This record gives sequence, structure tokens and C-alpha cells, in this order.
Amino acid sequence: MTLEEDNGPEPGGDDLFAAEYVLGVLAADEREIASRRIDADAAFARLVDAWEAHLSPMAGAYPETEPPIRVKEAIDRQLFVAEPRAGLWSSLAFWRGLAAASVAALAITIAVPYLNPPVEQPRLVASLAADGSDVRYLAVYDAAHREVGLSHVSGERAAGKDFELWMIEGKNAPVSIGVIPAGQTAHMTISPAVQEKLARGAVLAVSLEPAGGSPTGQPTGPVVAAGDLKSI
Repeated sequence: MTLEEDNGPEPGGDDLFAAEYVLGVLAADEREIASRRIDADAAFARLVDAWEAHLSPMAGAYPETEPPIRVKEAIDRQLFVAEPRAGLWSSLAFWRGLAAASVAALAITIAVPYLNPPVEQPRLVASLAADGSDVRYLAVYDAAHREVGLSHVSGERAAGKDFELWMIEGKNAPVSIGVIPAGQTAHMTISPAVQEKLARGAVLAVSLEPAGGSPTGQPTGPVVAAGDLKSI
């Protein structure tokens, strides 16, 4: 995206600029410009609000994860211990034992996350666009759910045509992810083989194909949008 000096994206790109801000894919300088515009430009702020509402159904597909109940119980035991008897607290032996136990507990608390680190699944995003095309998509790849979520920003498919999503890794031939369902949002399941390549940061591309998708297994129509996957 080409930025003007202090005014954000080039004219006509505010809608996509707001969407990229909400997704968190802007570079640091672009994000700073967007933040300033939200405070100073009511129209741009409304675009950001609209995109937050528009993309929320995609986020809703991923439920919040509650920590195990034993974690809360352990915290409660540490924070809300019953008041002990005075005799116990005045005992030097008790304090020495407590100090030793506390050091051991602290060591375990610090060590456990490193001994059993949580496995983080990558979440990647891409802004799909192309020169000379009005087709725009925002894509979110969620490895945990093995799917790509798509939000349709602009551009319509011609009558009797479909948009097809492709993955391109380096100089290898494009691999079809499937025909993109019509609608504002879509979720497309990813095969394990494609999942491994996407996790390494491939390119996503959209081509215009006959209804039902490419008959050859390779793009037959023009590429109307493309973009690199980036970590968030």
C-alpha cells in the first residue's frame, strides 16, 4: 500500500486501510497514521467501527478458552489463606520451613512453563488485491482450526464465473484451496499438506474461473487478487 505523507493511504483506499488496521496487518508507521486519523477523522473512525463489526463473526468462530479450574483454586489458596494462630506465626522453625517451601514452589512455578510449553498454532493474515482489479479480500489463516477465513471487501464475480482461491509456494505450481463461496464471509477447510505450506508463509491468490472452478487444476483465468500471509 502506498502512503501519502501524513494522510494514510492513497485516495479511495480508506475502506481497505481501515480493514487492515482492524486486522492488525499494518506496518508500525501506517498503524500510527491510522490511529491519528481515528481521533481526527470521524468518517475514517466510522469505517474502523464498521470493519470491527463486519469481522466479528469471523472471530466468533473461535471460542474463548477458559483456564483449568485448578489454576483458579491454586491462586485462591495463595491469595486468601486463612488467618493462622499467633503461636504458629511466632515460631522460627515455621518461618524457616515456610521460606524453604516458598522457594521450592517458586522454582516449580517458574520451571513448569518451560518444561511443558504450550503449543502455539500460527495465525496469519493477508490482504488480497491486485493492480487493475477492484476485487479485494481479507484472509485469516487459523492453523488450530485448519481453515482460511475470508472477508469480501469489494469486487463482484462476472455472471457464470467463480472466484477460486490458490496457494502459491515459491516457484511451485499453484495449489487450489477451492472455489470461494459467495457472500461477505467464508470459511474454507485446508488439507494437511496445504496447511504445512501455509504455516511457512505462502502467497494466497484469487483467480476468476468458470462456474465450479478451474477445469484443469491450474488457474485458467486472470489473477484478480493476491497477497502474502503475515504473522499476527
